[in-house]
Amino acid sequence: MAQKFGGKFSPGGTQSPQSETFQGARRSRVGGRINLLFIAPMPLIWQAFGNGPSALILNLAALGTLLLAAWLTREGLLAQEAYDARKVARRPAVPRKILGSVLTGAGLAIAGFAATGDIIAPAIYAIVGTALHSMAFGIDPMRNKGLEGIDLFQTDRVARAVDEAEEHLRAMSDAISRAGERTLEGRVERFQQAARALFRTVENDPRDLTAARRYLGVYLLGARDATIKFADIYARTRDADARADFESLLDDLEENFATRNQKLLLDDRSDLTIEIDVLRERLQREGVR
Repeated sequence: MAQKFGGKFSPGGTQSPQSETFQGARRSRVGGRINLLFIAPMPLIWQAFGNGPSALILNLAALGTLLLAAWLTREGLLAQEAYDARKVARRPAVPRKILGSVLTGAGLAIAGFAATGDIIAPAIYAIVGTALHSMAFGIDPMRNKGLEGIDLFQTDRVARAVDEAEEHLRAMSDAISRAGERTLEGRVERFQQAARALFRTVENDPRDLTAARRYLGVYLLGARDATIKFADIYARTRDADARADFESLLDDLEENFATRNQKLLLDDRSDLTIEIDVLRERLQREGVR
């Protein structure tokens, strides 16, 4: 969909806040290389037919194995991006990229056996394919990150709450895309950025979950429902009043999320100051300067 851009150097334009949407954005690793993994095995379809039932079964099995490996690799890269975006995170429960490497080698071995009929060449294909896949896409994170000295029970509670909140944000993105208005999509993304800033603060200090529970649950659930209803109405009627009310709601939500985030950060700073003062007082009592 075409998008109108504007700014202080555009005719009649002003400084647009939409650039804030890209603050802290990173390039996704899920791109052309993953698409090639889905395209590369397709010639096996032509190899499967016309060479007898054995070749049919082997080539189709190789095709399915390679496509499954490509899907696992893509999901593994997405999981690693979510892992890297958080300062406190558990390692992925399923090593998808490692499984993708193994299945890539297995698919190449099956395809090689279908073409040659011997064992040595497929074994070489399996080893080389697995190694090259691992070198190209890496392996999954194998350790938890930032969990030293943190209550694992509290961390699990935070992880579940953040995962549920992310589901609400994804539902908002899916809903607003139905409105067919790129400006509104950008406005929702700006609110999501403020919400995710609060998520990161809670992840860094799980004790903040109690103070932020309503924001991660009730408020985001209400924002999701309001977005779904607005998108359905606006897609049919293009009601300007409904749009103004929705944008006003997003402004209020964004301001409240940002305020709550700043308050939690100030509370964390106050805790640090108290710890420092207590330590200094103890050192002074012991005559240490």
